[in-house]
Amino acid sequence: MWVLVFFDLPTETKKERKIYTQFRKMLQKDGFTMFQFSIYLRHCPSRENAEVHIKRVKNWLPEKGHVGILCITDKQFGQMEIFYGEKLTKRPEVNQQLQLF
Repeated sequence: MWVLVFFDLPTETKKERKIYTQFRKMLQKDGFTMFQFSIYLRHCPSRENAEVHIKRVKNWLPEKGHVGILCITDKQFGQMEIFYGEKLTKRPEVNQQLQLF
C-alpha cells in the first residue's frame, strides 16, 4: 500500500514558509519521500500501518492551505506511467520503484 500526501500551502510570509518547511520535514521524518515538489509518498506494508501514518499526517495539518491524502495499492502504483521531460520512460517493476524513492 502506498500513502500519497498532496499539499498546497501558502508561502507568502516568513511565518508561512516556516510552517511549510516544518510540515515537509515532519513528512520526511516519518519516512515520506518527495515524488514531486508538493507530493510526498510512503510505502506501507499493510492498511493498518498506512492508517498509523495517515493519522500522524492529520495531526500535523497546518491551519491554512490544502492537504490531500490518498492510499493506493502496490498494483495501482505499479500501473503508473512516469514521464521525464518529453520521453516516455520504461516503467520499472514495483520493487525497483521502491529503490527510486
